[in-house]
Amino acid sequence: MTTSQAANSVIVLDFETTGLSPNMGDRAIEIGAVKIDNGVVVDHFQQLMNPGFRVSSFIEGYTGITNQMLQSAPGCGEVMDQFADFIAGHNLVAHNASFDQRFLDAELDSIGRGYQGQFACSMLIARRLYQDAPNHKLGTLVDYKNIDNDGVFHRALADSEMTAKLWLLMLKDLKSDYQLDMPDFSILQKLSRTAKASVPSYLRKQANR
Repeated sequence: MTTSQAANSVIVLDFETTGLSPNMGDRAIEIGAVKIDNGVVVDHFQQLMNPGFRVSSFIEGYTGITNQMLQSAPGCGEVMDQFADFIAGHNLVAHNASFDQRFLDAELDSIGRGYQGQFACSMLIARRLYQDAPNHKLGTLVDYKNIDNDGVFHRALADSEMTAKLWLLMLKDLKSDYQLDMPDFSILQKLSRTAKASVPSYLRKQANR
């Protein structure tokens, strides 16, 4: 297994944005990411980016990112060009990954860049592993699993750091509960699509391979 295929060697990322859909003209305003290598956090990436227009008062309140902060930030293209270099060759993880993947794809497509890695969704995996949790929002899971945090939410680096802690905890629980040690990234991807009732049998089968 190469490092890039291992579930314990990934980049966990999070976007803050002007809205919900790049197809409706929304843009990224912050990217945060944590690089994990063999289960250890080895690097971070964080940058505000100017979307080229004013963000709404709702987004300012929700994220704490103000128009004044964005005024002096570099443009999306400059930041995403750097970020494309940061994630090169790594698989990617995000909480509610379909949202972050849409913005990653749109922002990189606008500058003619791409990436080779695959995506996995920590929220979907948590739904399979922690079926008794009240819900599977990141903040709820942080409380449910007693994950250390500084109480900051909806800023990209803070959210990616908490998601990285959740990801490593899920890998630890897979080892302790199912004797599944250092699984391939594809096993976690398939787990996110496995029917909840079938999760124990699926994981035991993977552990016995």
